[in-house]
Amino acid sequence: MTAAVIDLGTNTFHLIIAQISPDNIEVLYKTNIPVKLGEGRINDHIIIPEAYERGLLALETFQDEIRKHQVDTVKAIATSAIRSAGNGENFVKAARSYAGITIEVVSGDQEAEYIFNGVKASGAIRETSLIMDIGGGSTEFIICNEDGLLWKKSYNIGAARLMQAYFNSDPISQTDMQAIISHLDNELADLKKACSIYKPIQLIGSAGAFETFMAMINGQLDLNSIPSHPIDLEAYRSISTTLRHSSHSERAAMPNLIPLRVDMIVIAAILTDYVIALSGIEGLSLSTYDLKMGVLESLRQSEAG
Repeated sequence: MTAAVIDLGTNTFHLIIAQISPDNIEVLYKTNIPVKLGEGRINDHIIIPEAYERGLLALETFQDEIRKHQVDTVKAIATSAIRSAGNGENFVKAARSYAGITIEVVSGDQEAEYIFNGVKASGAIRETSLIMDIGGGSTEFIICNEDGLLWKKSYNIGAARLMQAYFNSDPISQTDMQAIISHLDNELADLKKACSIYKPIQLIGSAGAFETFMAMINGQLDLNSIPSHPIDLEAYRSISTTLRHSSHSERAAMPNLIPLRVDMIVIAAILTDYVIALSGIEGLSLSTYDLKMGVLESLRQSEAG
């Protein structure tokens, strides 16, 4: 079976096309488009007209590739930006009529489950771990071990949401950082409690910002060819400090930092630093497999019966 998975993220729309058999997933094609669906008014629960149009055009482009690859089944998954937007349902209807793509809007809980399945398929889970997936609209946390999932939750503390609410200075000021930390103190109390119960010793970053951290630490690594890789914790801390103290123009000149993430990577670093301190983890690693691979894995399991 040839399957296509579309991940309609708050910042980026992703397409992955794969050949699926009961015991294998072979990726044939993947691409992404920086749609910035959460631009401007994500905290007002609105997709602005410009972002709305960019989203539909991206889906039309994806549909061309889906037809080209003669795909048998398409799973289009919408997450935080669409599920929380007042006009999200209208976008779903427009996607069906304009681009011929039927979108499934998943709950934060289902999103976390897909992320867990993707990370599990990467082989990164070797001990009790905390998985973290920083999106634009939401961030998912999953505590798990080699035997399975222990705890999961999705929070509306994505990088785009936090940036629009708190990033008011360049470089980000101590006042803005403290405002973010105070907000996280309020939002993540139950994550802290879960970490005290399950005691994860490794933080696994799921794709996205963690791929950027890895690329900035080791630009020679081909992230397209590896499912997972350890991240040196001290090297990460050094990169995080640099990002938090740099201006927009300084970050824009940094190697391996894509334009879409030039500002949001600061929020991702603050959030990651907070979670490392909260959880008391001892190791850090990257899973390049995320929600998309989790959806493909669920399709593979269906094929296997």
